[in-house]
Amino acid sequence: MSMPENPIPPPFDDESLDCLETLLEAPELEEAMRLDEIQGYLCAALSGPRPIGEEDRLIDILGSAEALDSEAGQEAAELIRRFAEALAADLAAGKPPVLLLYPKDEGDDASDYLPWCQAYLIGVDQADDDWFEYIKKDDGEEAEEQAEYLDERLFSLMVLTGEAEAAAREHGEAWPEGDERAVIEQECRENLPQVVTELYRFWLIRR
Repeated sequence: MSMPENPIPPPFDDESLDCLETLLEAPELEEAMRLDEIQGYLCAALSGPRPIGEEDRLIDILGSAEALDSEAGQEAAELIRRFAEALAADLAAGKPPVLLLYPKDEGDDASDYLPWCQAYLIGVDQADDDWFEYIKKDDGEEAEEQAEYLDERLFSLMVLTGEAEAAAREHGEAWPEGDERAVIEQECRENLPQVVTELYRFWLIRR
């Protein structure tokens, strides 16, 4: 039986994730992102006015062009491509991702959102077109509303990385403490999958 010229790649599943996680431990990939960071970065890199190009994404994720060119890097790159395709399909369909999160500390049940959110913001910063500058190219009320929409969605990530608090204190503004702070942070954690989905679809509609 002859095989089709372009066989359909297997779905990206838990086994694929395990394989990618193992490959990331290769000595050639010591500067590579972790799985949680890869997912966070890709959610942003696939969004924006223009998605970050595949080769640039792979270099960002694996740490260098040399890492990408290594045998382990090439194997990891193929899995990352499939990961990105599956993630983009879910986001485009409005299906929030199941976040890949590591515990804060070994033996700790609490998930660490910081690396995921930091990686997402790296993806925003690496975009060819600044998200807010792109919106502001069109003057008027609609541009202001769109910028406000982006601000509101990115707020969750800014809270969970500590950047929102740092900005508030830099401007001499108070930041919630105690129970109020805990409630805000919990809401941001719960809203994060939906937030990144809405950001992806926001840009998808505007391309």
